[in-house]
Formats: sequence, C-alpha cells, structure tokens
Amino acid sequence: MSALPHPRLAPAGRRFLGWCVHAYTACGLLLAAGVALLLLEPDRTPDTYRVCFLLMLVGVVVDATDGTLARAVRIKEIIPGFDGRRLDDLVDFIMYTCLPLALIDRAGLLPDGGRWTLLAALLASAYGFCQADVKTTDGAFLGFPSYWNIVAYYLYALPLDGWPAAGLVLGLAVLTFVPSRYPYPTQPGRVNQWMLALSVPWAVLVLADVLRPWEGRPARWQVWASFAYPVLYLVVAWVGSLRRTAAGRCRA
Repeated sequence: MSALPHPRLAPAGRRFLGWCVHAYTACGLLLAAGVALLLLEPDRTPDTYRVCFLLMLVGVVVDATDGTLARAVRIKEIIPGFDGRRLDDLVDFIMYTCLPLALIDRAGLLPDGGRWTLLAALLASAYGFCQADVKTTDGAFLGFPSYWNIVAYYLYALPLDGWPAAGLVLGLAVLTFVPSRYPYPTQPGRVNQWMLALSVPWAVLVLADVLRPWEGRPARWQVWASFAYPVLYLVVAWVGSLRRTAAGRCRA
C-alpha cells in the first residue's frame, strides 16, 4: 500500500487518519476483553472456546494489517508523540500469550502436574517480547515467536492434551531462547512473501472451522488441512536456520 497523498489533506484531517489507525490497533484490546469474559464464564462449552478462537483470529487479521495502514498514513510524522508500536506490543502480548495460555488452562488441556509449563511459556514470551533484536533487519524473528494462540487452537481442536500437550508447551517455550530464524510474513523477503501467501488459505480454513457451531471436539478435516501451515512454518524456520549456520561455518 502506497502512502496517502498528504499534501491534499489538512493537518487536522491527517491527524484524524492517524488516530483512526491507532484506534484500529486498539480494537485488539476490545477483542481481548471479549475473550477474557468468555474464559471467566463458569459454564463453558465447546462453543465458548470456538468464539474465543474466532476473536483471536480477528485479532491476528488486525495485527497483520495495522502496520501497513500506519505506514500508509505516515503515522510517525503526523502523531509523533504517540508510540503505536508500544500499543501494538501490549495488545500482542495479551492476545498472543496471556489469553491463549489462560485458555489452555481453562480448557483443562494440561494435567495438574504440568500446569507449571504455562508459567514457563509466559516468562519465555515476556523475555522474547523484551529482546531488542527479536526482529531482525531482514525480516525474521529470532527465537520462537509467541504464537500461543495458534498452539492453543490446535491443542484444543485436534485435540492434544495431557502430558504430550505439556511437553509441547515446554518445548516451544525453550525454543524462545534458541536464536533460530522464523519467518515474519508481513515483512519483505521471498520466504516471507511465500508464507504470507500461504497464510491466506490457512486463515480461510480456520475461519470455516470457527464460524460454525462446535458439538464436542471432533478432528474436522479443516483442522487437519490447516495444520499443514504451522508445520510448514516450523520446517522452513528450522531448515533455513540450519542452512545459514552451515553456510557461516563454511565461510569461516
């Protein structure tokens, strides 16, 4: 998306557009509030969790598009006193980490003796969010990105629970500290562009699953079909990281 023709707009109009973009980012907080209220309900059903995942999916769309809108209106120029990235990080930590981990707990996906892995995941994500170099200049994440919303969806929908689920949560938390490079689909780069293109059918499949009522937790064909994308994402990240490491050793 190209930048908007600012010279044609009055300063007040430009600032209005900027605040609209910030409000769009802040919509994630409203979605987070909706998820939190659902998780606090005493009588939760599969449809309760379905709506939670639907709100989280909408949050992913907002997060994937607000940066483009911000660049289009040159938001740093027109509202320099408000840091939209801090707002974005706040929303992301709630929607990608805190609430998904709470959902895993509320859904009873982990054994009583394995719930501590959620705390490990929370602390690992806090570490990842605070790393200055977690996003590389060439468009990648260093360490496992805090995609706990996706982890929670597949743990619930497949389903995978008990100690295998606890082991997966702990393993991904540990990978936060391993400086492997993970694609950042909304950033430039050939790999990122491919992952962004493939994320569209993935989102359509997940949307098709969470839009219709759930009766129990069957392993729907949409769930298994969409599961190919996160598997591919991890394979691309790990293979790419190993190749870069091997190339660096060869040069050395």
